[in-house]
Amino acid sequence: MHTDFDRCVRAARSKDPRFDGWFFTAVLTTRIYCRPSCPAVLPKDRNMSFYPSAAAAQQAGFRACKRCRPDASPGSPRWNERADVVARAMRLIADGTVDREGVPGLAARLGYSARQIERQLLAELGAGPLALARAQRAQTARVLIETSELPMADVAFAAGFASVRAFNETVRAVFALTPTALRARAGRGRPAAAPGTLTLRLPFRAPFTPDNLFGHLAATAVPGVEEWRDGAYHRTLRLPYGHGTVSLRPLPDHIACRLALSDQRDLAGAISRCRRLLDLDADPEAVDALLGTDPHLAPLIDKAPGRRVPRTVDAEELALRAVLGQQVSTAAARTLAARLVTAHGTPVETSAPAGGRPPGGLTHLFPTTEALAALDPASLAMPAGRRAAFTRLVTALATGDLDLGVGSDWNRARARLAGIPGIGPWTADIIAMRGLGDPDAFLPTDLGVRRAAAGLGLPATPGALTRHAAAWRPWRAYAVQYLWSTDDHPAARMPGRPREGRV
Repeated sequence: MHTDFDRCVRAARSKDPRFDGWFFTAVLTTRIYCRPSCPAVLPKDRNMSFYPSAAAAQQAGFRACKRCRPDASPGSPRWNERADVVARAMRLIADGTVDREGVPGLAARLGYSARQIERQLLAELGAGPLALARAQRAQTARVLIETSELPMADVAFAAGFASVRAFNETVRAVFALTPTALRARAGRGRPAAAPGTLTLRLPFRAPFTPDNLFGHLAATAVPGVEEWRDGAYHRTLRLPYGHGTVSLRPLPDHIACRLALSDQRDLAGAISRCRRLLDLDADPEAVDALLGTDPHLAPLIDKAPGRRVPRTVDAEELALRAVLGQQVSTAAARTLAARLVTAHGTPVETSAPAGGRPPGGLTHLFPTTEALAALDPASLAMPAGRRAAFTRLVTALATGDLDLGVGSDWNRARARLAGIPGIGPWTADIIAMRGLGDPDAFLPTDLGVRRAAAGLGLPATPGALTRHAAAWRPWRAYAVQYLWSTDDHPAARMPGRPREGRV
């Protein structure tokens, strides 16, 4: 979009927040870049230029606006809508792959040379993988500076900088403030955070209806790993450098996020996983505009627009739980998963914040595929067919034969899933929808979908419904959320709220 100058000018002058993350406005006279919705007065058209990423604007010598904080805008929905190599690279960079493994590691995960990755990212985003990772490090540093009392040296290394000098130079270049000044500026009027926790805001594009999103997470929560408590979803996180716990609470204009991490270097990856879990980088206007052209779905969208797809923080965990839940109720699936967690999960210690209540029932990380691969299959208390499918899936994940990571090739992963005996179309589509993040994954055989379709006057047989749903592409995963919302199942509504509600 950034190449369409006139369209970008119109969007920037309208202050339309729907375009935040799609492009960035740079002011040539002040050398400052902003998000499209920035309330500041814009210069004449000839004094503006537009960039596809914050990294590209920073690389061109522009500083982030102190008023609209463009580096903290919602991420571009392009990276969650697409399955090409650039989108896969962006998902991996957001997960911290470049900081942990360098550009060669990123390229190896994608199956390309480092030079090819550099060329493709430069062509589309105006910045290479190192510049994109540097922009993310700057944003991570800003979060730590503003929300924690960590010494600046600890902030520098936790954010992924190789030296304190590089940290200081980057913060000054990007934000036009020293780290100390940035902390002092942010600290005015900010309540003190509990020791050991980070409190931050996760932005999203409006509209946002949280009912099915948090309802699904609460209804399927595995005891020990997840829980719904005090109006928020809580869970443990397995992260590259350690582990953590997170609390996510929906508020009118953002998600309130409280993180406790055993290693602060996991901050960027933890934030990325939480955003992916809640589908916060979706473009609800685009989704609802297309789905709303169907007269069967339009009333549902008008009533509660902006539904998101409940995704996951760990696709391997999601896949294993999907197989556990085959042909059983939600309650039975939770029980099976809880037994697995208690017997084979990794115990974690969580402590109460100073002056606060204990963190509830978060006791374990979900078992790793390596731990599950070492089990005697006969010890798994489930029917023989499902036990065999579960064991095959564990083996494929543990050996690397099946890749469900954020940078995985969706088509290859789905083909591999389809080749595992005992994993049928429904399970493969659930994994594609919630694990891989495919926005077009569809569940025509799902009982809830078929029941909703019949109630709305849509074709109820899988084949006929699939043909009708061709008009919903590429947003069929979102259509499923609207169909599920017609059900009385607890997953269709957030605990403690009316069945239909909107933030």
